[in-house]
Amino acid sequence: MPDIATPFAAVNKSRGIASMIAAVFCFSLMDASLKQLTSTYSVEQVGFFRGAAALPLVLAITAVRREWRLLIPARPWLHVLRGLMTVVTMYAFVYAVRVLSMAEAYSIFLAAPLLVTALSVPLLREQVGWRRWIAIGVGMLGALVMLRPTGTSLLTLGAMAALLSAFTYALGAILIRVASRTDSASATVFWTLLILTVVMALMSVRDWIPFQPQHWPIIVLIAVTGTAGQILLTDAFRNCPAGVIAPFEYTALVWGLALDWFVWHVLPQERMLTGAAIVVGSGLYVIYRENRRAVVA
Repeated sequence: MPDIATPFAAVNKSRGIASMIAAVFCFSLMDASLKQLTSTYSVEQVGFFRGAAALPLVLAITAVRREWRLLIPARPWLHVLRGLMTVVTMYAFVYAVRVLSMAEAYSIFLAAPLLVTALSVPLLREQVGWRRWIAIGVGMLGALVMLRPTGTSLLTLGAMAALLSAFTYALGAILIRVASRTDSASATVFWTLLILTVVMALMSVRDWIPFQPQHWPIIVLIAVTGTAGQILLTDAFRNCPAGVIAPFEYTALVWGLALDWFVWHVLPQERMLTGAAIVVGSGLYVIYRENRRAVVA
């Protein structure tokens, strides 16, 4: 008897991959919109806009689904810590895209998956084999290639900000793993956005610039792309194993290059492309080894 489940599994896998690519595209558009706002507003105020734009949509979705109880956290301190990590991540990343091109910021930030794997050892007591440790080390060398202070377009301070955002993002990802054992994804998203919005608002009070009405379309785009990206990301993980769709996170670099060209007419330097290739290659190898380990287990 033929296996009728196989075609449906293939359809789900294709849908998961498509959702992941679309999610990364949405997040890239959101990041480009944030970069546009940095020419007028402070980094702190742009971070506030990011949180404030998404909160109403999150609450609206919660209201439609009548899932208010899911927003009540079982371990509030985890969400506070996660929210503060997101503040640092957002501040550092927005600063990075302000002074770097999208592709440059993404190239360094894409070291985050390697950092998640490395941090899972001391923080989650997970096992990482020697092959993956070598890949992590090689990936970090790739990041160092891009962090070199020579060159004209890749500013050292901006590159360090991108690396800091990758590190705190990795810490936040670890906290999500811990929080997911007791709390819902809705609670994580809501409290993270709320803390981000409040803290960034307080940080931006001193240098607050009155909001300019012509920027409303950008704010709406940030809200829509951020929310759509989160929904698509959830759909991707629901329909496809994480190990299959994870490599497609690196399509962010393709979108970053395209946006740099079409919006800002900027092309990357050879050194950045070399470092990015090392980081992406190392990340893909780590994903490959994790998939093999999962199959063997």
